Formats: sequence, structure tokens, C-alpha cells
Amino acid sequence: MNNENIGTQKKQPKSIISYLWDLPNIISLAGLCCTLLAIYFIILGVYSAAMIGMIWAVAFDWADGLVARRMKGRTGSDQMFGGHLDVLIDIVSYGVTPALLLLSYGNFEPAFLPGAFLMLTAGVMRLSYFSTFGLADGAYYTGLAIDNNNIALVFIFLFEGLFGAGVFSVILYASGLGLAALNVSKIKTPKLSEKPINVVLLASFTLLMTAIYGWRLL
Repeated sequence: MNNENIGTQKKQPKSIISYLWDLPNIISLAGLCCTLLAIYFIILGVYSAAMIGMIWAVAFDWADGLVARRMKGRTGSDQMFGGHLDVLIDIVSYGVTPALLLLSYGNFEPAFLPGAFLMLTAGVMRLSYFSTFGLADGAYYTGLAIDNNNIALVFIFLFEGLFGAGVFSVILYASGLGLAALNVSKIKTPKLSEKPINVVLLASFTLLMTAIYGWRLL
């Protein structure tokens, strides 16, 4: 049997677009849409709207994993594709977006570039480490999972009105660097999305933040 015949007998991979109809991937892309909206409003300086996009990105990120674990009939390639898609979206949602938030709030002054770079670097290093080694002992992340960056920043932004823009930009800068340090630290943190109570807490937090920031937009 020649090589051409052997090649034709091999199972051909599905088309790229076919993975769009996988429900967990649809949910992941919904989170990416929220991230795009957050970036859009960050650039415009409408930070309340950006916060809504950032926290909903986390909600959809948690939801895609919950749905994927409960779906039956997904092949190994479906799971692998979804896993890679999730990591790539995480880079944008929890790496690029917080870094851009710092730059935008600092009026894109050069002094904010090092902080943004460190935040982005910590994010991609954290994701690369997880992609290589996975969970420690099958249950714990090494370093703070970077979805927590969005949760923390959305909470911190609640207090923006208590400070002048200059003071809060320093607070935001310090917070970003603190989160970056935690992302690449050796601390062990549990996978919060595994427990139903944490899912309920995130859902409640998401709705609460949406209500508060939505009210600020009115």
C-alpha cells in the first residue's frame, strides 16, 4: 500500500468552523465578546462599562468549564480544541485587558508602560506554566489564577470616586503589580470553579457589580 492510500485512510480533522457549534466554545466566545467590549470602553475611558465587560468575561469563563465537564460525547479533539481556545482567550481577557486598563487610566503616559508590561508578562507566564504542568496534585493552581485579576480590579474600581485620578492611578498601578507578583508566585490556590458555592458567589458578585456599575452609567 503506497503512502497516498495510507494518507487517505487517516481520519481527517474537522473543519475549523465546526468547532463553533460546540456549546462550551460558544460560551467561551461570548466571554471574548465581553472582553472586546471591555477593551472598547477602556479605550473610550468609560470605565464603569468596562468593569461590566470584565466581570462578565469571568462569568462566561467559569461557565464554559462547567458546561464542558457535564457534556457527554465530546471527543478528545473537542476537549483539546476547547482547552487551547480557553487559554488564548484568557490571555486577552486577563492579560491584555488589565494591562490596557492601567495604561488608559494613566492617560497612556510612558511611566505606566513598565507596569502594564509586567502585568502582561506575569499573565502569559502564568498561563504557559499551567499549560505545561497543569494543576498541582490535580486540585491546586500554582500561583494566583489570572481570572482573579479581573475580579480584584473590578472590586478595586468601586472605590475610584473616593480618590483623585492621580492617587487612584497609583493605587491601580500598585494593585496591578501586586496581582502580577501573585500570578507568578509559588502559592497554591484551589480551583474555585469546581465548587457550586463558589459558582453561586461569582454569579451573585457579577450581578451585583453589573447593577452598581450600570447605575453609575445612568
